[in-house]
Amino acid sequence: MQDLKHIFGYLGPYRMDIALGSFFVLVETVFELVIPVLMADIIDVGVANGDMDYILHQGVYMGLCALLSLATGLLYARFAARASYGLGARLRQGQYEKLQQFAFSNLDRFETSSLVTRLTTDVTVVQNAINAGLRPLVRSPVMLVMGVGLSFMMNAQLSLIFFVCAPVLAVILVWVLRKIAPMYSRLQRAMDRLNNVVQEDLNAIRAVKAFVRGEYEEEKFHQVNRELQETTQRTFHYAVLNRPAFQLTLYTATVLIMWFGGNLILQGRMQVGELTGFLSYVLQVFNSLMLISNVFLQLTRSLASAQRINQVLQEEPDLTSAPDAVKEIPDGSIQFQDVSFQYGEHAQEYALSHVNLNIPSGQTVGILGGTGSAKSTLVQLIPRLYDVTQGRVLVGGRDVREYDLRALRDAVGIVLQKNVLFSGTVRENLQWGDSTADDETLWQACEVACADEFLRRMPKGLDADLGQGGVNVSGGQKQRLCIARTLLKRPKVLIFDDSTSAVDTATEGRIRAALANMTGVTKIIIAQRVTSVMHTDQIILLEDGKIHAVGTHQQLLAADPIYQEIYTSQMKGEDDHGTAAER
Repeated sequence: MQDLKHIFGYLGPYRMDIALGSFFVLVETVFELVIPVLMADIIDVGVANGDMDYILHQGVYMGLCALLSLATGLLYARFAARASYGLGARLRQGQYEKLQQFAFSNLDRFETSSLVTRLTTDVTVVQNAINAGLRPLVRSPVMLVMGVGLSFMMNAQLSLIFFVCAPVLAVILVWVLRKIAPMYSRLQRAMDRLNNVVQEDLNAIRAVKAFVRGEYEEEKFHQVNRELQETTQRTFHYAVLNRPAFQLTLYTATVLIMWFGGNLILQGRMQVGELTGFLSYVLQVFNSLMLISNVFLQLTRSLASAQRINQVLQEEPDLTSAPDAVKEIPDGSIQFQDVSFQYGEHAQEYALSHVNLNIPSGQTVGILGGTGSAKSTLVQLIPRLYDVTQGRVLVGGRDVREYDLRALRDAVGIVLQKNVLFSGTVRENLQWGDSTADDETLWQACEVACADEFLRRMPKGLDADLGQGGVNVSGGQKQRLCIARTLLKRPKVLIFDDSTSAVDTATEGRIRAALANMTGVTKIIIAQRVTSVMHTDQIILLEDGKIHAVGTHQQLLAADPIYQEIYTSQMKGEDDHGTAAER
């Protein structure tokens, strides 16, 4: 229930709508409960005495009660819809804003497909519970109490039937709820797995078609889809058991009331109108019990979804800015002081171990290393995408944890290994780096990144549509646009995480030459090719998360066997100093 309480805290301005909706449901219920009393009087007084004026008089009251009940019901529907869909919108907004605050380590705890389900399906479950459950939640207890009370006033003996049937219904409801409560959580997890398969397949659709693995992916989808179907069937197989149980109890109670009521009429201890009104209250009471059971079923399912939503809302970001955080980064100097790092508290090994580095401001540094040597991990510590486990990372002479996160990441531009472009035009994507950049500034950045070559051939230039995820450009063109976007930030530290791997060596050489003219910017280049880093001020050679060697191209080529091996294997007989490296 604490989860639901926290969820309802997001009602905000819609609290008044909930209150008004509840009030109109209460008024509607009172009007409905008056109708059986008026109907009993019509039969016992009007019909029995042949008093047509009395019948019409009471009939007008019944019609008026029905109209007022309809009007208040419509008003309830208006306010309930505003409250439920408003709550749903605020929950989605709250989760999305929380995701933007998460560090990579926070996101590592959730699967992407699960986050999508939590923002969509789980929120829909909660808002439907409000929209469909508020009316019976308010109406049913009122109808139950007043219905039993009024029926008791009509005939105390017959009302004892309620006290016999109620425990039976309670036992059935408790059994059903205990059975299906854990099933709803499994149902949502099955939805996560389905979304995961769909997401993977759509993201990798080109690989699927290239390897002709369509049938294999169809079988994977069939399995998770079948699992979701079976989980849903099992869950609702038990969830619907309350309906036949209630109907059986209702019909049994009706037969008993007709039997005992008929005998009382024959004995002259009860009138026909009383029995008719009493039966109306029986139907209302049992209908309210049925609605209450449905509310509990909805509540049980919404509890499972509320718990999943709260896991996102209550997840604390691992990385935050200190209250007195520094907002100015003086320069691009970088120092690693005995830095060790592991992914997660329970990781068995350190990704980085005892790293010590000193990179002066304005220097260009290359990083080489085999796959899994933690090159990307190393540079991700600089803009504080992750926090170090041990040691310190300094930028501009200060520990990165002392800086305001926004200011630090604005001062550190990083072109990630996996290039990401967004739906929209080239201009819209480039302006992620500088939202105020004019066309001249955009073209200058594109010229440095050698992206102007293909953009000028496009009919719309900067206004060309990139399509979803940049599908309208090649891998190399994506990389160049991502470089241009990062340059527009005018960072003090510029990191290229293997971001020219899809670019030909000639274009890479032009990009490297243009970057060399940028003064006052510390440039870190992660690459697989020696030619990409051989002209840098120093080269860092990583091996298994440790610094193997640091030096210039000439120093490492003369003294380090691993660097010699890499160089020889890549250059294939070119001269020892790599003067003919570019092809």
